[in-house]
Amino acid sequence: MSDSATSDLFSYLKEKSNRSSKLRSQDASDAAADAPSDDADDALSDATSPPGDSSASLDFEDPTVGEQLRDASEETLNSTNFGIIRLNDDGVVQFFNAYESDLSGVAPEDAVGQNYFNELAPCSNNRVFYGRFRDGLKDGEMDEYFTYTFTYKMRPTLVDVHLYRDDEGNNWIMVRKR
Repeated sequence: MSDSATSDLFSYLKEKSNRSSKLRSQDASDAAADAPSDDADDALSDATSPPGDSSASLDFEDPTVGEQLRDASEETLNSTNFGIIRLNDDGVVQFFNAYESDLSGVAPEDAVGQNYFNELAPCSNNRVFYGRFRDGLKDGEMDEYFTYTFTYKMRPTLVDVHLYRDDEGNNWIMVRKR
């Protein structure tokens, strides 16, 4: 494939991903606006949630999941049915949950401190994955969904990826096997 065709494909996929993210966000806003408010249910939910843990469970499909990660307990982050990785701006892993450990075959203690794009998952060091991460850092915001195939040290594995930068500047990669 020529560089021009690759560039055109990348641009098309990025635009499609951006449109999809905007539609999901709008759908969530519309649903929230249409939902009836029940103060009793809200009070019950607040009373049963552990302090400091914004959510007892996290949902990959929830458009607000990225902001929920920051306040979730380590126990909650490790009990999800999708991978969660927190990176600093240089791509160094700061957190690596149990699901991602099972998927990749890398123990969390071995992942923390490694550069995700160069050492841990070098198959992601490309324009499709790392390019989106870099663009998000440059823009100061990141909320990208895309489908990807991991191939490093594992059988090719098709996944959904959500890159997110929260309001406090934490960078998150969420990965769900398809």
